[in-house]
Amino acid sequence: MKNILYIIMLFPVMLISQEKLSGVIWEANNENEHIGLPGANVYWLGSAIGTVTDIDGKFTISYDGSYENLVISYVGFKTDTIKIKKAKNIQHWLQPTSTLDEVMLTSRRQTTAKSYLQSQNTFTVSSEELLKAACCNLSESFETNPSIDVNFADALTGTRQIKMLGLDSPYILIATENIPSIRGASQAFGLSFIPGTWVESIQITKGAGSVVNGYESIAGQINAELVKPSTDDKLFVNLYGASSERLELNTHINTQVSNRWHTGLYVHGNMHEQAHDVNDDGFLDMPKYNQINVMNRWQYTNPEKGFVSFINLKFLNDEKQTGQVDFNPKTDKLTTNAWGSEIDTRRYEVSAKMGYVNPQIPWRSIGVQAAFSNHKQDSYFGLNEYDIEHTSVYTNAIYSSIISDSRHKIKTGIGYTYDHYDEFLNVPNLGTDYERKETSVGAFFEYNYDSLDKLNLTAGIRVDEHNVLGTFLTPRLHVRYTPWEKSALRMSFGRGKRSANIFAENQKVFSTSRTVNILNSAGKIYGLDPEIAWNYGVSFLQGFNLFNRKADITLDYYKTDFKNQVVVDYENPQEINFYNLEGESYANSFQVEVNYNVFKHFNLRTAYKYYDIKTAYSSGKLSKPLIPAHRFFANASYQTHLRNNGNWKFDTTFNWLGEQRFSSTASNPLAYQLSDNTPTVATLNAQITKVFSEKFEVYLGGENITNVRQSNPILGADDPFGSNFDTTFVYGPVFGSMYYAGLRFRI
Repeated sequence: MKNILYIIMLFPVMLISQEKLSGVIWEANNENEHIGLPGANVYWLGSAIGTVTDIDGKFTISYDGSYENLVISYVGFKTDTIKIKKAKNIQHWLQPTSTLDEVMLTSRRQTTAKSYLQSQNTFTVSSEELLKAACCNLSESFETNPSIDVNFADALTGTRQIKMLGLDSPYILIATENIPSIRGASQAFGLSFIPGTWVESIQITKGAGSVVNGYESIAGQINAELVKPSTDDKLFVNLYGASSERLELNTHINTQVSNRWHTGLYVHGNMHEQAHDVNDDGFLDMPKYNQINVMNRWQYTNPEKGFVSFINLKFLNDEKQTGQVDFNPKTDKLTTNAWGSEIDTRRYEVSAKMGYVNPQIPWRSIGVQAAFSNHKQDSYFGLNEYDIEHTSVYTNAIYSSIISDSRHKIKTGIGYTYDHYDEFLNVPNLGTDYERKETSVGAFFEYNYDSLDKLNLTAGIRVDEHNVLGTFLTPRLHVRYTPWEKSALRMSFGRGKRSANIFAENQKVFSTSRTVNILNSAGKIYGLDPEIAWNYGVSFLQGFNLFNRKADITLDYYKTDFKNQVVVDYENPQEINFYNLEGESYANSFQVEVNYNVFKHFNLRTAYKYYDIKTAYSSGKLSKPLIPAHRFFANASYQTHLRNNGNWKFDTTFNWLGEQRFSSTASNPLAYQLSDNTPTVATLNAQITKVFSEKFEVYLGGENITNVRQSNPILGADDPFGSNFDTTFVYGPVFGSMYYAGLRFRI
C-alpha cells in the first residue's frame, strides 16, 4: 500500500468508515416543509471528526461507541447537541435564531445554493436548476445564471462562448470532476461537447480558485460534476426537438455489476440538417451539424476498506457545416464558387479517479487523478485552412489531513501536465506548421482554518517547473468573515499564468478577409510571452426576511490586473494583430444580485452588472469591443405543488444588454462602415414543465420569444471573397425566436 496513490473523490469519501452515522438536517418552519440545510457543520463533541451537509442537507459521519454528543451548527441557526447511542439514520430540524419565538414563513430551497460558510465565493447549481432551460450541452447551462455571460462567438458557427467577470472562457479554469477539461484545442467548441443531462451539478467559483487544480485560473473556476452510475436512474431518456428542426436524444443506462461495481452507458446524439436564412443575407443563420457523444462510466465502491474510484471512457465525433446557403462541400470546398466552412472534430478521453480513506482515521486521505485525451480538428473557413491535434496528459496526487483538530485542514500534493500541439495553417501571411510541447511539474500546499463560527480562511501556494513558462509561484488566498448573523464577507486575491493558444481560442479570425499578424514575435509561444494576471475580489452576502419571506443580496467587486496579456487587436478592419501588452490592461466587474421568495413556491432572482474593461491597444487605451458596460438579468420561477396529479413548473428569464463598442471600421468604404456602438438588446426565454410522476415529464419552451435579431450580422455578405468580409461583429441573436419541446422518462 505504501507505493500506491488513490484518487481523491469530490464526494464525501472522508466520511467512509467501518461504522457510520447518516442523516439529514432540515430547516425548521411552520409549514412543515422539508428544506435541507446545505453546508451545516456536523461534528462529534470533543473530537476532531466532523463534516458538512451536502446541497440536500444530507451527511454521513464515522461513528464508534465512544462518541455520544453530536453537535450541529449553522450560521443564523441555533446550535444543537444531540445524544447518540448507536449508529442509525437521523433527521434533525434546526431553529433559526432570529425567529425562535415568531411565526416564520419560508420558501423551498433554492436550486442555486450559496454558502455562508466557505472561504471561496462558490455557489452550486443543482440539476434542478439545469432543467429550467433546455440545456442540451454545458454551454447552454448558464442561461439562468447571472454570474456567467453567454454570447455568440460569431455569425456563422452558432457557438456560444461564456464569460466570467467580463473575461473570455480561456481565463476560466473549466473542469470536469476537478480535472481540467476545456482547454487548448477544445477551447472554442468544448463546452458543447459535454451534454447537459450528464451533469449532476456545477460549482462556480469567482476569482482566483484553489491551487490544487492548477495555475491557469484567472477569472474563476467552473467544475461540472457528472451523474454517478450508482445513484443515477437505471434508464433515463430525454428527447428534444426545436422549431429550427434541431433534434437531440440523450439516453442513460445504468446497472449494478456486482456488490462493488456499477456501470453506466451514456449516449448523446444531436443533428440539424436544415438550411435557415431568416435575414436573407445568403448565409446560414445556424450551421448544419451532427454529433455523437458516448461515455462509459465505471464506479467502484468498497466502504469497508475505504476505496472509491471512477473510470470514464469517452468518444466524440462532431461535424459542422456553415457558410452560404448554396455552398456544396463536394464541389465548392476551398474554391471561390461559394463561401463555406466545415469543422470536423474527433475526440477520445480516458480518465480515472481513485481514492483511499483510512477507515480508522477518516480525516486522512490520499489519492490521484489521471486523464488522457486526444483532440483532432480538421477545418477550413472559405479559403483558409486550420487543423489542430492536441494530445494531453494530466495527473494530480493529493494528500488531505488535519492538524490538531478538524478546524485546521491541509491539502498537499504534486501534479504533472503534458500537452503536445500540432497545428497546420493555410492562411496568408502566416506560417504553415506550428508545433510545440509543454510539460510542467508542480507541487502545492493549501491550508484551511475554520473556526466553525466567524472565520474561514484558505491559503495556498504552488510552485511549478514548466519547460516554456519557466519556474514560478502561484499564491492564492480566500477569507470569509461573518460580522453578524446570515452574512458572509469574503476577500480573495491570487495570481494566474497561462499560455495563450491564439489560433484555437480565436478561430473566428479565419472567417474574415483580414490579414492575421503576429507582431514583435520574440517570445516562446507563437513568438509571444505567457499571460500573467492578478485577481482581487471582495464579496458580501446577506440573508434577511422581507415581509416574512426569505431573501438575500450579494454584492461583488472583482478586479483583474494583467501584467502581460496577448492582445487581440481588431481596431484595423483590414487586419487582426496579436501582440504582447505594452501598457495597462484590466477588467473591473461589479455585480449586485437579489434573490427573493415572493410567495410560496415563487422565486425571483435579479442582478445588475457593470463592466469596466480596458486595454492599451497600439491605437490607444480603449474599452474591449462587444462587451456591454451594463447588463440586467431577471429570472422568475414558480412551481405548483399538486400531490396527486404531479405539478407544473414555470420559468422565465429576461436579459438586457446595454450598448457595446464596435471595433473601428472607419477605414472601410462607406457601405461597410458601422456605427461606434451597438443598439441595446433585450431577450426573453420561457419554459413550462408538466411533471406527471417521478418517471415522466414533458416540457415546452421558447428562446428569444420576442424575436430580437441582429439585422446584418455579417459585414460584406454580398462579397464574401472581397476585402471587407467579416463575421465577427455579432452583438445579439442572429436566428430570432426558437421554440422547443421535449420529454424526460426515467426508471
